[in-house]
Amino acid sequence: MTVHTVTVAMNGVTGRMGRNQHLERSIIPIRDEGGVLLPNGDRIVPVPVLVGRNEDKLRDLAETYEVERWTTSLDEVLGDPTVDVYFDAQLTNLRAAAVRKAITAGKAVYCEKPLAEDGATALDLARLAQEAGIKHGIVQDKLFLPGLRKLRRLIDSGFFGRILSVQADFGYWVFEGHIEPAQRPSWNYRKEDGGGIILDMFPHWQYVLENLFGTIRSLSAHAVTHIPERIDEHGQPYTATADDAAYATFELDGGVIVQINSSWVTRVHREELVIFQVDGTNGSARAGLRNCVQQHRSATPRPVWNPDIDNEIDFAGGWLDVPAAETYENGFKEQWADFLRHIAVDAPFPWTLSSGARGSQIVDCAFESWRERRWVDVPDLST
Repeated sequence: MTVHTVTVAMNGVTGRMGRNQHLERSIIPIRDEGGVLLPNGDRIVPVPVLVGRNEDKLRDLAETYEVERWTTSLDEVLGDPTVDVYFDAQLTNLRAAAVRKAITAGKAVYCEKPLAEDGATALDLARLAQEAGIKHGIVQDKLFLPGLRKLRRLIDSGFFGRILSVQADFGYWVFEGHIEPAQRPSWNYRKEDGGGIILDMFPHWQYVLENLFGTIRSLSAHAVTHIPERIDEHGQPYTATADDAAYATFELDGGVIVQINSSWVTRVHREELVIFQVDGTNGSARAGLRNCVQQHRSATPRPVWNPDIDNEIDFAGGWLDVPAAETYENGFKEQWADFLRHIAVDAPFPWTLSSGARGSQIVDCAFESWRERRWVDVPDLST
């Protein structure tokens, strides 16, 4: 067995997502487990280089996770020939410029979504990466969730018959900060810093819908800033300039209708923080982050509307768990392992920057629909 190393410059690891999901739960465990197994029995081990703007935070992270190298200079790390991969989990409004620099420097690129704040910039980055001949990818972690993988199995088995509709409910209450501290960073609620729930969540909805149910052909979206003032990390009030809730309807190939509510100002009364209910001619299913339940048409109850008597049907009791068919690891870690295999032996990796550009295109259409208060047809990616 031969061990190969890949040096990964990780920019934005001082932030919540970069540290928790990508450094602590993905790259460090892969490194400490001896790397990713390749088809020939060799292993590929990531060697992280931490990149950011805060020296103290970088130094602390390096000590905590036993990382030898860190720097506050992006130019320095991109100019280092020993660095193989550039990863970006910065603030949304900083990502495009850094990714462009990395592509120009000839580094393989892997980054968080959204790829850019608008579709034109994202598409330009995807084209630039393709022309440069580098390997590139974007995080699409929801596809690796146990609940959605179980749902995928139902779809592939033909369980639903013809899929009619999908209803999704996502969100939770993010505290304003006046009494309880907020559990999301303040930049999420400032449009000028790349915040907003459409920009944050619609790229997720794009790849989930188009990977599971079909191509998005048109959409209607409306967003709101329900909470106009919040308290930041320093205890100071600030004006929330970004949307904190969005309500959207999508029409997919084959006439499938999807309704998705996304909200950081809702209190949860459902099984998980996100639930997808899929209804088909032969059966229905409800999938969350980890669990999935199904009800076949043969087990569907026959209710009759009568508000004058108590309901005697246990609707929830008529659903069955979809069992796990495999062991599920952290989704971010699994996709990192796939990308490292892609780097090492050119293993297939379909989640390219073009996928990221498609997500940004859906964001553009959602903003257009909201602004003009109308349905918007979604063009092909190339247009």
